[in-house]
Amino acid sequence: MHTLVFATNNQHKVDEINTIIGKNIRVITLQEAGIDIDIPEPHDTLEANATEKSSVIHELTHQNVFSEDTGLEVDALHGEPG
Repeated sequence: MHTLVFATNNQHKVDEINTIIGKNIRVITLQEAGIDIDIPEPHDTLEANATEKSSVIHELTHQNVFSEDTGLEVDALHGEPG
């Protein structure tokens, strides 16, 4: 079985993914991977911040990692994350 680190501690998200992908890949949380750090989100886009998370976690674990960075894009902030 392959392990894939999801750069989140949201167990509900991980459970949903594990239900969908079957038994050959096991997705784990940051906590399960032994990671307990705050990852900075210094970028202007959700995509760049998600990439930052994946890169940092990959450097720490040397495992396959994926991430997402959901947020609100607020018109009053000219479409910037809010």
